[in-house]
Amino acid sequence: MSNKVYENRELSWLKFNQRVLEEANDKSTPLGERLMFSSIFSSNLDEFFMVRVGSLHDSMLIDDNDRDGKTFMRPSEQLDAIFSRVKELVVLHGKSFEKISAKLESAGVKRINPEKASKEDKAFADKYFKYEISPFLSPLVVDSRHPFPFLNGKSIYAAAQLTSSENEKILGIVGAYGVFNRVILFPSDEKYTIRYMLTEDLILHKMHKLFENYEISDKALIRVTRNADIDANEALFDHELDFRAKMSELIKKRKKLCAVRLQMSNSFSDDMVNILRKKLDIHKSQIFVESAPLDMSFVSDLLDIMREKCSSELFFKPHTPQRSIMIDDRTPMLKQIEKRDIFLSYPYESIKPFIRLLKEAALDPTVASVKITLYRVAKNSQIVDALIDAAENGKDVLVLVELRARFDEENNIGWSKRLEKSGVKVIYGPEDMKVHSKLLLITRRSGNQVKYTVQVGTGNYNEKTSALYTDVSLMTSNEEIAKDAADVFNALSTGTLVEESKHLLVAPLTLKQRVLEMMDEEIIKAINGKPAYVGAKLNSLTDKQLIKKLIECSEAGVKVELVIRGICCLIPGIKGITDNITVISIVGRYLEHARFYLFGASDEKKVYISSADFMTRNTTKRVEVACPIYDPEIKARVIEMFEVMLKDNVKARVLGKDGIYIKRTSDNGALNSQEYFYSEAVIKAEAQKEVEERNKNSGILNWIRNLFKRRS
Repeated sequence: MSNKVYENRELSWLKFNQRVLEEANDKSTPLGERLMFSSIFSSNLDEFFMVRVGSLHDSMLIDDNDRDGKTFMRPSEQLDAIFSRVKELVVLHGKSFEKISAKLESAGVKRINPEKASKEDKAFADKYFKYEISPFLSPLVVDSRHPFPFLNGKSIYAAAQLTSSENEKILGIVGAYGVFNRVILFPSDEKYTIRYMLTEDLILHKMHKLFENYEISDKALIRVTRNADIDANEALFDHELDFRAKMSELIKKRKKLCAVRLQMSNSFSDDMVNILRKKLDIHKSQIFVESAPLDMSFVSDLLDIMREKCSSELFFKPHTPQRSIMIDDRTPMLKQIEKRDIFLSYPYESIKPFIRLLKEAALDPTVASVKITLYRVAKNSQIVDALIDAAENGKDVLVLVELRARFDEENNIGWSKRLEKSGVKVIYGPEDMKVHSKLLLITRRSGNQVKYTVQVGTGNYNEKTSALYTDVSLMTSNEEIAKDAADVFNALSTGTLVEESKHLLVAPLTLKQRVLEMMDEEIIKAINGKPAYVGAKLNSLTDKQLIKKLIECSEAGVKVELVIRGICCLIPGIKGITDNITVISIVGRYLEHARFYLFGASDEKKVYISSADFMTRNTTKRVEVACPIYDPEIKARVIEMFEVMLKDNVKARVLGKDGIYIKRTSDNGALNSQEYFYSEAVIKAEAQKEVEERNKNSGILNWIRNLFKRRS
């Protein structure tokens, strides 16, 4: 197979982050939201360097001949391509941030440059620095008597080239972080509602005060990104230590791994750059000079201030997750699910019915056990609280807590301890295998019968992200699905894997195999001249075996439609190879996160929702679950959702055969799929409320009539 049908994974991801940056440049997006997209672009790059670049760096050191299986690039070649592209992107980001800042200044939000501040502002800054910042700083010089300090990953430092009284050129450095806030608010005036300065800018400006015995000839802000690609499976190798304790050790180790990137606020002298390069052991290609703030995390605090003080026009109109029309607030969730399958679509519909299900299960005397997999949860999780209540009420509660959920390890370790203290049975899953499935199984005894309630989702059990990510959730009492769910939990409890499943597709042993089989079924249809179809909504597509099968589908004449938010290693539209494949990416207000699989062009279409992307890590290295949709109404809804996304011409980009994403346009009017789904949820919820009010009023009227009849 020609390499032209494949895209390198890392370069494809950078294209995704460029699409995020495009949202920061979108003039139709409110300014505050554009600033948030600018911040997301930056935080995405941080994680990319910590994980993907860190992994490639390790691979290069171990074996630089270990080539990428799709584009056959060596790790060093991939790194060179990454660094070259990132240098271009950070320039674009700097220009974008500059434009946003100028627009915000016109809207009354001004960032103050300490070098250009007015006399009054300089006096305010001097006083603030003296009392609020300076007491907490620890300036250091680096010379023969003072070693180079360890620089914490993602922390900002102010660095300067110092000349001593002996005319010796040395490096001065001070941490520009600590107990103080990054956003310094200055008094507002008639022109500006918010006037602010970043702490690191003020510290850099005051370097002459911190190194009074030296002459400063050059200075810059710097920030180091460190490799965070720890091997969590190392924790499994030491059977003498508790897995949770070993994970805690690995988290500490992560903070001290090698540097993979050095950001600088402006060009530094060659002497100082060479010192930093030598001390950090990095190549010149790993140094990035950026005009935007090196750490954009301050944006969250600034936006909170803006929401309080500025016009609401700077932000998206508030969207409140709606009540689903499938939910009856007067009937217990367990009874509702026993009668019919229930489907929720976040963030358009509220997660509250699912939380209510758990809370009711904790109190229901017929509930015997509750089993659930937790990957990422909210900080103040109502879901965890409900599980604890269930255990304290005598239910048998089993919770798989995935301690290897990247960057949530510490949070999950804390939750696992709290759950255990409350009597919950906590497990961690099989060796060498993350558990990424979103699965709940409630078992109850009703008379002589055993009844089940199963929930399968595409997103984490997290109230916060359910209002920010697009995900779906199915709740069912289907006994056959429940049997498969029970097999999943039995396997997790015994450290084994599900080898056979009738309804659920369970990675790593039955999901990809069944997906490939269903693609083969469509290929046979196409060869026999019948309509054939494969559709998928994914976050990423990297699994080469699945990509090759999609190519086979295209070559056989199967119509393939893919909605892929992020990485896509398949190039569509190549004549005779992938010309029956279309790929679009939707990047908008919400993070697209739901996964759908669709097979078949007729009324017999098979539809699944899943926690798994078509990535090797999902299909072969994780426990994932995909669930079939059997309810005709829900199946039709999922199909409709997918078709609406395919028609999006506002936030969708189409991937061309040249590997470039182009925004789709149409003469038939604008369709923003995310706004469409929210508007639909609002209309349905309002209609449902109106019906209920009418029924309620009708019931009251009938009661009054009956009362008069009885009296007469």
